[in-house]
Amino acid sequence: MRDPLVSIKGGIIKMKISTRGQYGLEALIYLALNSSVEPVSIKNIAQYCGMSEAYILQIFLVLRRAGIVSSIRGAQGGYMLSREPSEISVKEILEILEGPLALVECIVEECEEPCIRYEMCSTRFLWEKIRERLDSLASSITLADLVEHFRTLDAMQNPDYCI
Repeated sequence: MRDPLVSIKGGIIKMKISTRGQYGLEALIYLALNSSVEPVSIKNIAQYCGMSEAYILQIFLVLRRAGIVSSIRGAQGGYMLSREPSEISVKEILEILEGPLALVECIVEECEEPCIRYEMCSTRFLWEKIRERLDSLASSITLADLVEHFRTLDAMQNPDYCI
């Protein structure tokens, strides 16, 4: 069974993060920037991400079940982060939204049926090393790091010329 997040195009294996992972990260950055005092509505998050409210809601239901965000009901309700941005890694977010970060399915612990060449696979070492590095990198970057990077980009694009 081929992993839907990995495609082979022109003989090159490409790992793809779906829009669910991409917009999930974008939405969490927006939430981190805007929810420190009061909840942020799905409508505002969807407008920021340029996605439908229904799609963002699907993402946030998964994030809520995983304990990344919490929801507040009512007229002034919305979503807030459940933890500090510095306590939420990119790896945690992507694995919640996408599943394990791996180029090939056979190196994922949950793989029920590795291919028949698994034990003698000459490239498994490579895929495992790539996964280790990817896991390490994604674990080392937090939501707070992405927020800081956003602020840096925003400051460069919108300089404050006040004296």
